This record gives sequence, C-alpha cells and structure tokens, in this order.
Amino acid sequence: MGLSKPRSEAIVHEGKEYPRVREIFGSLVFDRRAMREHLPKNVFANLEETMAGRKPLEACDADIVAMAMKDWAISNGATHWTHWFHPLTEITAEKHMAFTVPLEDGTPLETFRGKDLMQGEPDASSFPNAGQRSTFEARGYSAWDTSSTAFIVKSPKGGTLCIPSVFLSYDGTPLDLKTGLLRALDSIENQSMKLLRLFGQRGVKYVRMTVGAEQEFFLLDRPRAQKRPDVRFCGRTILGAQPAKDQKLDHHYFGAIPARVLAYMEDVERDLARLGITLSTRHNEVARCQFEFAPLYAEANVACDQNQIIMETMRKLARKHELRLLFHEKPFADMNGSGKHVNFSLIDSEGRNLLKPSSNQRKNIVFLTFLASFVYGAAEHFTFLQAATATAGNMYRLGGHEAPPSIISVYLGEALNRMIRELEHGAAEFKKKPAMDLGLAKLAQINAHDSDRNRTSPLAFTGDKFEFRAPGASQAVALPVTAVAAIWSWGIKRLSEMMERRVEEGKDPLDAALDVVVRAIRESGNILFEGDAYTKDWRKEAECRGLIRSSSTPEAIDLMMEEATVEMLEELGIYKRREIEAIREIRLGSFCTALEVEMSTMCDMLYEGVLPAISKQMLLEKNSLSAMDDIDFPEADEWKNFIKKLGQTKVALLRKADELHEMRARVDAMPIRARADAIVNEAVPLMAEIRKMYDAVEILMAGDIQPYPIYRSLLSLSV
Repeated sequence: MGLSKPRSEAIVHEGKEYPRVREIFGSLVFDRRAMREHLPKNVFANLEETMAGRKPLEACDADIVAMAMKDWAISNGATHWTHWFHPLTEITAEKHMAFTVPLEDGTPLETFRGKDLMQGEPDASSFPNAGQRSTFEARGYSAWDTSSTAFIVKSPKGGTLCIPSVFLSYDGTPLDLKTGLLRALDSIENQSMKLLRLFGQRGVKYVRMTVGAEQEFFLLDRPRAQKRPDVRFCGRTILGAQPAKDQKLDHHYFGAIPARVLAYMEDVERDLARLGITLSTRHNEVARCQFEFAPLYAEANVACDQNQIIMETMRKLARKHELRLLFHEKPFADMNGSGKHVNFSLIDSEGRNLLKPSSNQRKNIVFLTFLASFVYGAAEHFTFLQAATATAGNMYRLGGHEAPPSIISVYLGEALNRMIRELEHGAAEFKKKPAMDLGLAKLAQINAHDSDRNRTSPLAFTGDKFEFRAPGASQAVALPVTAVAAIWSWGIKRLSEMMERRVEEGKDPLDAALDVVVRAIRESGNILFEGDAYTKDWRKEAECRGLIRSSSTPEAIDLMMEEATVEMLEELGIYKRREIEAIREIRLGSFCTALEVEMSTMCDMLYEGVLPAISKQMLLEKNSLSAMDDIDFPEADEWKNFIKKLGQTKVALLRKADELHEMRARVDAMPIRARADAIVNEAVPLMAEIRKMYDAVEILMAGDIQPYPIYRSLLSLSV
C-alpha cells in the first residue's frame, strides 16, 4: 500500500487557495516571536525590560531594534512606516514616512533609525486640543508605546509599518487617549501589587488588567444604502417608517449567518489573524442585518489598540464586499442598537484571574477584596463611568431594546449577594450550583452558572469578570477602559489603606480583609441593584440613592469635571485638571458636530427628496381621480380629502424644515455649552416631530415614488 499524500495546509475555494489560520497567524506583527528571531539575545532582553516598564531603551539598542524592525517590515512588503496614535477625536491617525531615501548620487537607501522608532514629530495644529496648546505651537510629538506591538497594514501595492504611539503637544501635554489609559493601567497595576503584598503574595511579579471588547455592528447592501444621505453622512437613518418585519419574530438572533455576510466575516477574520487578533465568536445579533464579533481578551492597552484595528479592518473589507458597515449606536428606530460590551478583569504573573471565585477560603478573600474594591470605586465615582459613555449615538441607544440605561448600577447576582450576606456572620464559601439534570442520558451534564444575566444592568459580574455594557459601538474603547481602571485603582488604594491600619493594630491580614470587604460593600449600597433597570420604580429609587446627576448627554459629559472625579484622577496621576477639561470640551464639540450634521442632512433630505416626492404622489392621485371624472362613485370626496391630507402634510413638513434650517444656523453661533443645550432641548425634539410626520406619510407613497430606499429594502442582504 502506497504512502498517503500529506494533507494540504491550504483551504481551496472557487479555485483559490487560502492558507490555514495557524500558518498566517501573527505574520504581520513584530511580536515577541519576531523579536526573538530578528534581535540579538541581549538586545531582546533589554527590550523586554523596557516593554515591562522597568527601564528605558538605550539609544544603541533602539538603533538595533529599528534596523531589525525595518528589515522584517520590508521583507513583508512594507514601503512606509508611521507612528500610529489615538487623538482625542476617538479615531486613529497616521503620517506615513518612506523607508527609501536617495543618497547624493541618486542611489536608493532603505533607512529607519532608532530615533525614528522612538519619537516622531507629526503636526499637531489641526487636532482638537481645547486650549492645551497655543495656536502658533503646531509641533506635536509621538513616542513609541513599547507595551503594544508594531504591525503592518497591507495595501494593494505594499504596506505600512504601524508603530503604536502616544501623542503629545509641544509642551508635553497629552493630546491622545492612550497616554491617560497607560497612566490608569500603571496605577491599577501598582495598587494591585500593593494589595497582594498585604496578603503575603510577594512572589507575584506583575498584575495586568485584561479587556475583551465585543463589537456589534450592522451590514447593509452598499448600493442601496448609499442612496440615503442619512446613512452616508450620519451613519444612521434619521427618517423611515417601521417595516412589517423587523426583529419582532426573533428569527435573526443566532440564526444561520447569511452567505454574503459569512464571506465578509471570513475575510475579516483572516486579515485580523495576520495581525495576531483572534475573533473568538461571530453571530447574528437581535435586529435584522445586525451582527457581532467578540475578540479573545488581551492586556487592556493591547485590547484597545486591537479594537481600533478591528474596526478599521471591518470598514476596509466592507467596501470590498459591497456592504455598508454601520457602527452607529442606533441606526434604525425602534430596533436594537449596537453596543461595545467591555469585559474586564485582573490577571497576575502566575496566570491567576483575581476575579475568579474559589471554594478555597484564602483565595476567596483575595477575590472578594478585589471585587469589593471595584464596587467601592464605582459607588464613589460612577459619574466618571457615565461621562465616559456619554455620546451622541448613545443618547439614542441607552435605556431600551436590551441596552442598559444611562443610570450606572452594579449587578452581582444571587451567589455573590448570598456570600456577602454570610460575610457579616463570618467567613463565606462560594457554593457552585449543581449541574442540571435533564433526564436525557444522551446529553452531557450542563453546569449551571452562579448568576443569571441581567441585560438591563450597565455593570454586571458575569462569573469571573465584570461586563461594562454602556459603551457604544462606535466609541474608541480607551476612555471607558481608562475610567474603569481609574475607579478600580482608587478602590484598591482605599481598601489597602483600611487593611494596613487594621494590620498595624494587630489584626490578621485575612481578618482585616474580611472587615474591609464588609465595610466597603455596606458603603456601596447605592450602586448595587439586582432588579429590572428599565422600570420607572428603579428610576425613582435611583434618584433617591443619588445616582441621577444628569438629565441629558451634555450634562453627562459635564460630569467629567465633578470635583471628586478630578481629585481622584489627579491623586492617581492619570489626568491633570486641564487635561480632563480638554477631554470634556472636545467631547462636547463632537456631540454638537454629530447632531448638527444630522440637522443639515434632515433638511437636505426634506428639501431634495421628501417634499418633491409628496408632490409626485399628489399629482399621481389627482391624475387618477381626473381620469375617473365620467364615473360616478360616492368615495370621490374621500379621495379628494386624501389628496388634501398629503398637501397639508407637505406644507407642515416644509414649515418644520424651514424651522430646522433656521435653528441650525442659530445654534452655530452659540458658545459650545449653550449650543449643546439648544440642540438637546430644541433640535432633537423638532427632528423627532419631523420624523413622526414623515414616517406617517411614507407608508402612503407608491414604491417608485419613494425618495429613498425604505427600511424594508435596507434591511435585506439578498444579492
């Protein structure tokens, strides 16, 4: 018998070969595997020390790293390099520099120096800074963030080496989201190490915050979607009546992924695999044409970078597949919106998840202390969490259709609540629920989770991590993660100080920890809530608890400047007062800009499409009625009334469009804070009124007269 042929490592589809994921995984990332291969041992060891934050990289080592990175990048097709950073606009920015430069005699030379790697000087003049630099100080600095690996973004004719970086103004003031994030992560790691030492765990070398950010999104047929100005310019529909079938029958959720979408998803997964990013799950979400990716968790800073890479890769490939990708939090009225659930925990150098309950009493006390630290921090500084997720898109999403309300509360679940009650009477044991017995021998045992999922809770403990459900799908995840890390760091610091005082008084560290946990949970009662957060009763109760500090998105953004929040951030060295003020002002500006674009787009759609379409429908009805002049029928008056109704609606819409147009010009002249209030209090209700009027008349118009593709057409991905 002959030898069998080795199995091919490629997947063949329609005559094309696609390498298996394991063959390409991480091939475009200058990760530790690539560093070890391309760097001398001593330089790699020094770089690892720098990546761990223990010492800066020497100039001579930086030159060697730069040369190795350049050779690796060029061998993978890169022609340019860039410092890739996250300005306060929540998108990414890059300025491409060529590897190849000519010598005096014209000979091309490929060059990339250590000082190029470590620091760049992109122009900072056109980025929003909220007064953090003078107008004439255009220079900005970018610096390599060694804790996040460089990667290559391929293009049809080459590629660009992207070096994750921080971005600073001329005087060193941060103009990005990453700097604050790195400071917050340093703070929580330092405070966690201090707490673990109080428990006698001196062998732990480091603690890292881990994050996994689920990404929800909509996909539409691009040619149809591009016919709608609101989808093109606002990322959502601002007009449109509900279709006969949207998500009411629940047929979409976890259903078979449409072939066209699956092909897109597979391309996204393959490109991300080359960048070392694993999408662990993909599935249909609740609304029609809504889907979700969930990446494997990573260290928090890397996870924030990866989420930006995921979003950009999705955008690029959507165009290739003739799909229109929507990250907006509420693309369609009265349907589920899109969030970005941020799952987070802490892991030490031994690989132990510090938020994982245990039946071992000693381990459980450590777990409870870290859990209580977060709850304690959230109870004191919940407004920072609310401010970090206050965006124009979330204004439409939060509070319904499975999205949590903007009121921040924490859900712990039955098992943890029982354990905490028992703590007041002595040590508590974490008792796992028994496996479910379904009485079917063919099925494996199903292990019951210790708490149910409360989809209405903004912050929920989900077994061995917390899930922050308020962030919106279009947001950069860096600021919400910074907020989580900051309040948790503050909570750990406070509980550590309480423990230290008790230990100094002669208490055993474990007994001291139990005392502190009980006190922290008791003092955090305002934030803990186990019920339905959608009910009016909860809103009343939340108000009594002091959890409602804002009634609008601009007011929620203002919460960043609460004195307690500013003091906390300054105490931990995360932000200075003027830095957090700049973030607040820039976010207010982004909010106003987004809504002003919606106002202008709605006016354009009314003037250019809706009003002429109503006239066409009236003319069609009038001509049809005239053709029946020789026929005597009693319903003719009703027909005339119908035409009259269309005319009245047109006139009413015209008046409202004029009012909105005038309002748009008026708010533009206002100071930023007054503009935000005017938009919320006047423009948003007016736009809602216009939409209601249009939606009522849209269903009366013939299909070939409709000015734009309707919901029924948009919410279909048939080829």
